[in-house]
Amino acid sequence: MTSKRYERLARIRRLDPERDATQIYRLMVAYEFPWDVTRALELALYRTYAVPSIGRLLAETAELTARSQKRYDDTALLLDAVVEFGFGSDEGRTAIRRINGMHRSYAIADDDMRYVLSTFVVMPKRWIDTYGWRRLSQHETLATVAHYRTLGRHMGIPDIPATYAEFEHCLDSYEAAHFAWDARSREVSDATLALMASWYPAPLAPLLRTGVLALLDDHLLSAFRYEAPPALT
Repeated sequence: MTSKRYERLARIRRLDPERDATQIYRLMVAYEFPWDVTRALELALYRTYAVPSIGRLLAETAELTARSQKRYDDTALLLDAVVEFGFGSDEGRTAIRRINGMHRSYAIADDDMRYVLSTFVVMPKRWIDTYGWRRLSQHETLATVAHYRTLGRHMGIPDIPATYAEFEHCLDSYEAAHFAWDARSREVSDATLALMASWYPAPLAPLLRTGVLALLDDHLLSAFRYEAPPALT
């Protein structure tokens, strides 16, 4: 049983992390860590709201306050289409055109775009290394970087980090410089917490909200002015 559990990892290690990046990433997110990656990407997007320029834009468009579930579903479907079918497929190209069309409607700084891309690379690795059934392999890390560098190029993002360490530095330094309190960002955060709680029976909502807050680091809690949950939580 133990050897079978690692069969897919052995398959991943036989692939090239640059040439076969999206194939490796697909195996990682769809089979090795489906639940973990989904949770990590939810929190990756969530933490970007603490950058006021991002949080205010989302509040002004009402994408994550009045239409939380639709925006969540749209984002997941578009990103999943690229992973499932590849960048060169009709489905992948259509998804990227749709992503770019959505972003062209607003004045979004390149720095903000680069930071959001960094969260997609860094947060799943940090989550999996902490909570996953095994740590992320070097092959999977390299493939994740290559996959999102390709996505970033298709989105026209300049100066994309070249390595995982550079993505990590981009994320950490940007958050240190830009995380700050903003009332509109807090509106988006509250709406997202309510959305996450709505996926489960209503009586569990307060517990789920507290549980999500327990997963947030102090810097993020401070930016949204949430009180840290008790240590036991």
